[in-house]
Amino acid sequence: MINPSANGWIDKYFSENVTSFSSESTLSFYKKIRESGFIFGHIITLNASKTIDITNWKSDETSKVALLNSLFLTYCNETKDSNSTVFIEKAVVFYNEMHPKGFSLFKNLLSNTNSQKLESLINQRVQTNKDSISKNFSHIVTNALLFLDILAFKMYLEKGEISEKYLQKIEEIILTIISLALQLKTKKTQNDDLLIKLFEASVRYTKFSDLNKSVSLENLSFNFFTNDLERFYLLDLAGMALWNDGIIENDEIYFLHKLGDKLNLTSNFVEESIANTNIFIGENKKNIQYFNYSNPVKHFYDQTTNGVEVLINRNKKRLVKELSESKELLTLLAKSTKNDLSKEEKKKVKKQLLDVCKSIPSLTIFLLPGGALLLPILIKFIPQLLPSAFNENLEED
Repeated sequence: MINPSANGWIDKYFSENVTSFSSESTLSFYKKIRESGFIFGHIITLNASKTIDITNWKSDETSKVALLNSLFLTYCNETKDSNSTVFIEKAVVFYNEMHPKGFSLFKNLLSNTNSQKLESLINQRVQTNKDSISKNFSHIVTNALLFLDILAFKMYLEKGEISEKYLQKIEEIILTIISLALQLKTKKTQNDDLLIKLFEASVRYTKFSDLNKSVSLENLSFNFFTNDLERFYLLDLAGMALWNDGIIENDEIYFLHKLGDKLNLTSNFVEESIANTNIFIGENKKNIQYFNYSNPVKHFYDQTTNGVEVLINRNKKRLVKELSESKELLTLLAKSTKNDLSKEEKKKVKKQLLDVCKSIPSLTIFLLPGGALLLPILIKFIPQLLPSAFNENLEED
């Protein structure tokens, strides 16, 4: 029996569960993945060649195996080859190319075999850190974006490389579509803005603040996206965003049909997408973390502030030393206690704080997807760590 939390689980998975592979259409492949819950970040079944009992598995364990299996099926469909050894080698190279610049957590892997390297990479992608800080947050939205790995891997297999431009473009279009979808709601709720923040915190290559706010669905171009998997996924994510209040209104249904038309999807597929989203979320809502919180970001902060404070206190001496070596950072942080920082100053603060966190292993939580949302908590505690330095800077002002 495979144990996705134990070392060597990938080799065991392939020795026990993959016997043969039959090529299938893109639509069939996607529908199976959608029915499994992978698109919604909540796995209820594995799209594997043999039935695997996941009854007693934790959510991160099912997500890890589902990601591995989806990557492997993508490899099989694209190459018409089911050699797991070659697949694992390709997947490791792919993830090494996919990492954002400066994201060093993946670069120092000490694993010996490609299987062990891929296990470490998948652990990071699924956010399986044992600390409750990243785990509580990541499962709200981040795992719903794991399908981006499938799209990027497909592109890598087709082109032999994966460009940051592709990853940025698809993240931009996801945030834009979700924003446009939420603008339709007749009854605006705080959750609508929070959902944007959750998605923004889960992407790596773009920020909502950098997007063109004047864009409309009519003038939105999808020419950059050329395969059906991308179009299927974009429509389903829009449907998921519209479902966040449990109601899909007529204007929202019309929006999904217009989006489907822009994506060159049939009306039947749009109807099926709406129905599938209604059924899946309706049946599994209580187990999908985002839908269980009236204010997910507030819940996140409530649950993590104490944990972050513990991490800061445990690493106080090292943090004080690192901060003291950056006079510009201290000056900007001191200024922020009295005045709003400019956009450029905020970027400097964020970059320099992340550089500090990189040098302290226990604080690499701030480098993970969603970790940027924790920086205000860190900033809040800095005056308590460096009162004299802050006082000096304030006096200079």
